[in-house]
Amino acid sequence: MKRSRAGFAVVTVAVVSAMVGGLTGCARAEFTYVRHDDGQTYFKVPATWRKVDQAALDKATIGADPESATARLQKQLIWSAAYDAHSQPSPDHLLGYGTGDEPFVFARITKLLPEEQDSLSLNTMRNSVLPVTETVRKEYAKIPGYPLQDFELLADEVLRPGDGLRGVHVRFNYAIQGAGIETFDLTSYLAEDGKQISTLLIRCSAACYRKRAGEFEKIAQSFKVKRLTG
Repeated sequence: MKRSRAGFAVVTVAVVSAMVGGLTGCARAEFTYVRHDDGQTYFKVPATWRKVDQAALDKATIGADPESATARLQKQLIWSAAYDAHSQPSPDHLLGYGTGDEPFVFARITKLLPEEQDSLSLNTMRNSVLPVTETVRKEYAKIPGYPLQDFELLADEVLRPGDGLRGVHVRFNYAIQGAGIETFDLTSYLAEDGKQISTLLIRCSAACYRKRAGEFEKIAQSFKVKRLTG
């Protein structure tokens, strides 16, 4: 399976200010638009947020030595990108460690193996990044030193945006040991052919999320998956 080295094509679009007194000026870029060419999945984040180093993100999320056979296979099946509002972006901020209460966005596109396609459910999408359903949470809780505690479900809806897509939107809290109570907002879509899941996860502290809910809602609503063609 071959993949483009370019990965996510990132384009920052300048916002042009309105005509005032016959003069036209260019405002600072408002958003960074992120689009994955193969899956035609895209979203936007504030232009001031910084992209997390890809090698560091891969190492943190794949959970294996980057040179191992397991990691190399995972990289053939998974694309990911993350954007961080912190001045020093880090994959550690995915769970809220050392963020200074700044938000973080993580996107992942996963090509499913045949056996995964056969067992796929809406709960698979709910658990696509962090454990959400009770059964999976109980399994993870058995891990010594597991840092996610006191799960709280805030919202859960099934999405049917058209073009054969189906998905879920889930918002939940976790008390993260060493970071405090963090709110996670997850949107996950299954492609029409059932072979690919596209997921966007937004994280900020519970207080931060309440304060900036409108901003995060715009990011979540910008997350789109077009029908695959060809």
